[in-house]
Amino acid sequence: MPLICRNNKTASEFRLILREGNFNRRFYGRDRKERFLTIAWNRGKSQTVVVDGIAYDFPENSILALIINQTFDFSDPESVVAWQFNREFYCIVDHDREVGCVGFLFYGSSQPMFVNIDEVQQDKLNTLLKVFQEEFEMKDIIQEDMLRVLLKRLIIIVTRLAKKQYLAGDMNDEKLDIIRKFNLLVETYYKKEHGVKFYADQLCRSPKTLSNLFAMYNNKSPLSVIQYRIVLEAKRLLMYTDKSIKEIAYELGYDDAAYFSNFFKKQTSFAPSEFKSAEASSVVGI
Repeated sequence: MPLICRNNKTASEFRLILREGNFNRRFYGRDRKERFLTIAWNRGKSQTVVVDGIAYDFPENSILALIINQTFDFSDPESVVAWQFNREFYCIVDHDREVGCVGFLFYGSSQPMFVNIDEVQQDKLNTLLKVFQEEFEMKDIIQEDMLRVLLKRLIIIVTRLAKKQYLAGDMNDEKLDIIRKFNLLVETYYKKEHGVKFYADQLCRSPKTLSNLFAMYNNKSPLSVIQYRIVLEAKRLLMYTDKSIKEIAYELGYDDAAYFSNFFKKQTSFAPSEFKSAEASSVVGI
């Protein structure tokens, strides 16, 4: 069983997962009501993690951050240590004001980031993990506050490492913050807003400025990031729910199901009906 700190008055919850042989997540299914961010540390040998139907190599001694609505499976879950928390326990957006860009770990990229942990950082994290375990045993009135402080420290440590590994040398904090905020805005509004201009306006930047900035950071354009997020959600809904194509199109902001179907096929080479009927594990991946 995971170690859990829960406050019934505020609905806040924080979990520490240790040596759980069946640790996984099914957001479109049994876990739909659980809205947890997850930080997973692979302390064992390299293994496979399947995130929304796509298999990735989860290297030895690396950390992966997963957002609320992602479905995931580990090939060796007992080797994974995971911290899970909801917005009520620790709000990424609110705490950004305190520590700066902590949201980068979860919203700094549209693709999973595997953060490598060297021996020095492993020692730090092992020490921090012991303190986490001790605090979960302390059932007093300041337990929640202490665990929140420790979680903040964990996020800062991993974020610093992620920024060093994934950012180009000329990517300063201001530019990084624009990208992170763009990704966070997309996660919030992608079902309604499909064009770059809306997000550029929210960030007080021009679409051209965003395009130039993304060209420095990765190969995806801002429009590609938006479209990738729409298609990803469409695939999830097609695979994990019984909703019709028309219902899915409407949920994703398309009044015309035929237009949505054409968009989906252009992005994936599959019509939605073909994707829905295919064996996701062997024919198409998310």
